[in-house]
Amino acid sequence: MALLLMGAQAKVRLPHVLGDNMILQQNTEARLWGWAKPGKTVMVTTSWNDAAYSVKADKGGQWMVKVKTPAASYQPLSITFNDGEPLTLNNILAGEVWVCAGQSNMEMPVKGFGNCPVEGYNEAVVTANDYRGVHFVKIPSVMSTKPLNDANCHWEVVSPNTVGEASATGYFFAQVVNKALDVPVGLIMANKGGTRVESWFTKENIEKYTNDPTDSLEIVKRWPQWDYHRSLLWGNGTFNPILNYTVKGILYYQGCSNVGDPGDQYSQRMKILADQWRQQFGLGEIPFYFVEIAPYHYDNVDADNGARLREQQYKASLLIPNSGLVCTNDLAYPYETTQIHPAQKKPVGQRLAFLALNKTYGMGTVGCLSPSYKDMKVTDDYVDIHLNNDLGAISRFEDIQGFEVAGDDRVFHPAKAVHFWQPGGGYWDETIRISSPEVKKPVAVRYCFKNFQLGNLKNAAGLPLFPFRTDNW
Repeated sequence: MALLLMGAQAKVRLPHVLGDNMILQQNTEARLWGWAKPGKTVMVTTSWNDAAYSVKADKGGQWMVKVKTPAASYQPLSITFNDGEPLTLNNILAGEVWVCAGQSNMEMPVKGFGNCPVEGYNEAVVTANDYRGVHFVKIPSVMSTKPLNDANCHWEVVSPNTVGEASATGYFFAQVVNKALDVPVGLIMANKGGTRVESWFTKENIEKYTNDPTDSLEIVKRWPQWDYHRSLLWGNGTFNPILNYTVKGILYYQGCSNVGDPGDQYSQRMKILADQWRQQFGLGEIPFYFVEIAPYHYDNVDADNGARLREQQYKASLLIPNSGLVCTNDLAYPYETTQIHPAQKKPVGQRLAFLALNKTYGMGTVGCLSPSYKDMKVTDDYVDIHLNNDLGAISRFEDIQGFEVAGDDRVFHPAKAVHFWQPGGGYWDETIRISSPEVKKPVAVRYCFKNFQLGNLKNAAGLPLFPFRTDNW
C-alpha cells in the first residue's frame, strides 16, 4: 500500500506492473515506462551500474526508456525515477520472465479452486523457500472496451504464505527453470477462466478473421451470461497492460471453450493470436509454448469433439514457429471425467519447462517432445504404426492401452497393441503392431481419440503419445 500511495503522490507515475519485487529480463534492454508532466524530463538511474538514462514525457505525459539489464543473480537491485521528486523501486532481481496466459487451467492457483484441488499443494507450501528468486504478479481479470495501459497489481515473492496464490502450472514451470538454470524466475499471470482464443484478439483481428461483434452492446448481446466468452474485452483489459514489459516468452493453456470449432478454425486462430502477441510485445519471435486440453467428458466420454480440438492444437504447433505443445493425455485420473480442472498441474508445468530448457535455453539433453504419429502400414489383418520422437525407446512393451482400429465400415473397435523391433534400413524400427479380431481388413487407426480416454504409451523421456487418428472421417 505504501508503494501505491507513493506512486500516486509522485509526479512520476509508474504502471503497477513496475514495482518492488519485480523480475527484469536479464541481459537485455528492458523497457521502463510511465507518465509525468508533459515535456518534463525523467531521469532513470539503475543501481547495478549507476547508469543514468534521460527521457522526456511527450505531450500526453507518456514516456518510455530502455535500460541495459545485468546477468541473472539473486542480488537485490533498485531503480530510481526522478523528475524532481524521486521514486525508487527496491528488491528487483534480474532473471527470466515468462507470461502465463490462457483460461482457468492456467489461472488455477496452487491452492486450487473450490472443489478443484491441486495435487501437491502442501508440498509446494512447505518447500516454497527452496525456490528463492521466484516472483509473480497476477494481472486482475477485467474487461474493457478500450485497451488499458495499467492494471491494479503488485509483485509477490514466493514464500509459504504466498505460493498458494500463484498459477499452479506457472509455478511448477518456474520451479524447474529456477533449479536447472539457477536464476530468478518472474511470472506475469494474465489470464481469465472460460475465455475463448478470440477473447484475446485485438479489434482489428476480430474484424479481419472472425464474425464476432466488436461493438460493446453487441458483444454483451451475443454473450449475455457467459461473459468469459466475450471477444475483445479480456485482451483489452487483462493483457494489454503488460505489453510494454520485456519478457522471455509466453506459456498458454486454453482451448476448452473452443471445443466444437469447425475444421481447422482453432489452429488458424491460435497462429493469429501468437503472431498478434509477438507483434504487440515487439520482442521478435519469442517462444510460445502451450498445453493440450486434458481429457474431459464434454457431456459424452466417447464422443470426439474434445479430441478434434486437441487435433487442432497439434496442428497449431506445426503452424506456429518457435512453439511447442505439451501433451496431457495421461494427466487426468479415471475419476476426473467431469473435472474440467484436473488436479495434476505439476507435470504440466514441468513439461512446459522441459520445452523451455531444451528449445529456449539450449539444454539438449532434456527430452521435451512427446511422440506423435508418423506413418502406418497395413498387412493382412494388422497395422504397423511408427512414431516420431520416441527418443530411442517406447516406455512399455505390454498392456498398451488406447488404440482402436476400423475397417471400411468406419466402426472402431478396441485393438490389441504390441511393441516389437522391425528391421529396416540397416537399423531396428520401434514399431507398434495393432490388430482386432473384429476387424479383418483394417483401414484406419485411432489412439485416445475420444473426449475422455487415457492412454499409457510414452517415450524414453516419459512423455505421452499425442492422441491421433489416421482417418479424416
